Amino acid sequence: MVIDHPLLGLRDAAEFVYLGDAALLERPDATAADAETRFYEYQYLRDNPAGVHQELWFHEQGDHSWLVVTRNTLTHEILCVELARDVVLARRAGA
Repeated sequence: MVIDHPLLGLRDAAEFVYLGDAALLERPDATAADAETRFYEYQYLRDNPAGVHQELWFHEQGDHSWLVVTRNTLTHEILCVELARDVVLARRAGA
């Protein structure tokens, strides 16, 4: 599989480490009344969807950037690759 890194271009997936669901970018509020429950769910409960899914990938053998890769888990087709920081900033701006 080849990942089109937003800054470095086409890179072999072997250069990256897969972390999991990109929902990890949305940390729970530690001051919320139900923070303990939300952090438990954040840490241990994950979806494993079949189809289009956003995932976190770390460029371990490159520039050490975090990427959000939108990928079809059935076909492994990569639909979009974005820097994780850009995704987080866009979500904050839209909130």
